[in-house]
Amino acid sequence: MSSTETAASTVITNIATLVTNDPSLGDGSPLGLVRDAAVVIEGDRVVWTGESSKAPATDNRVDAGGRAVLPGFVDSHSHLVFAGDRTEEFNARMSGRAYSAGGIRTTVAATRAASDGELEAGLVRYLAEALRQGTTTFETKSGYGLTVADEARALAIAARHTDEVTYLGAHIVPPDYAEDPAAYVELVTGEMLEACAPHARWIDVFCEKGAFDGDQARAILTAGRARGLTPRIHANQLSYGPGVQLAVELDAASADHCTHLTDADVDALASGHTVATLLPGAEFSTRAAWPDARRLLDAGVTVALSTDCNPGSSFTSSVPFCVALAVRDMGMTPDEAVWSATAGGAAALRRDDVGRLAPGARADLLVLDAPSHVHLAYRPGVPLVSQVWRRGVREV
Repeated sequence: MSSTETAASTVITNIATLVTNDPSLGDGSPLGLVRDAAVVIEGDRVVWTGESSKAPATDNRVDAGGRAVLPGFVDSHSHLVFAGDRTEEFNARMSGRAYSAGGIRTTVAATRAASDGELEAGLVRYLAEALRQGTTTFETKSGYGLTVADEARALAIAARHTDEVTYLGAHIVPPDYAEDPAAYVELVTGEMLEACAPHARWIDVFCEKGAFDGDQARAILTAGRARGLTPRIHANQLSYGPGVQLAVELDAASADHCTHLTDADVDALASGHTVATLLPGAEFSTRAAWPDARRLLDAGVTVALSTDCNPGSSFTSSVPFCVALAVRDMGMTPDEAVWSATAGGAAALRRDDVGRLAPGARADLLVLDAPSHVHLAYRPGVPLVSQVWRRGVREV
């Protein structure tokens, strides 16, 4: 496009309820709801939002047919570069039987054995699945290779599909280092970090009993930060521990899971800039206790909702499903859950160009086959997403 040309403009009009996530618009709520609304797009950006009757003239016109329009979902926590299947493990868990084999190590073995083409084909499949359900921005992690070469190739594959790539060499201590976890930490903070950092924006660690303790997690995240990666942490999922307060101490972008929290953990989150990312798919798939979103929200903590899509503990790519779970079982209102799955996810990725529909934002949006965003929780399990636009182009 030459400097004298302008991008074609499109208005999406006849929107029953528009979620802007801009409190200066519409009803003044955190969702910035506009009734009988329109959105104007030029190129890949939103340039105008407001009441349909006041929309400016455009080159193209799309009739939303009295449906709701929301920002595209921002899934800030997923593990999509993997191979293999853990159906047997899930079936055993849901059948109440003890299951000692498997776990992350099963996926590690399958991922190491897979070709680059097989890993990328799986990633593309899950991304397409997520897009159909309204996810327009996603983060994904390594963590199923746990060798220098396998972690680096996982991140290189992921980086071809998203800018939000996370180095998770510190997922677990692999079997080959079971007798010398300190040596594995040295690898993760040394040779593996050097190989992986060029492909990643973030560094993550699973800070949990059976994975990495607080001192190990601090060393790993500090090394990553020195290499230019921003920390995020798997924190307090299975038990109380140091993860959440370490996240705040290191100004991590997010502390993810946050299931077992002390008052001091909640206070730390409320006083810092770290987003609490809740992942209800994991609790659903493991029959674990639900995170208490209400407690966090009432304390003033910024909360994100994401899928944690992974083959072991949360094999769902559906943000709408997670929204419904959060409303039903975690004490969130429909408005709060939708905000957390859009603007909250953007905050967890330290992005201000996605997760909202206001002038200057990226034109990522979804159209629900319903008049209100509340239907995401009101009609759980129903495929309500009828259109998905990304960067100003309709993709679904």
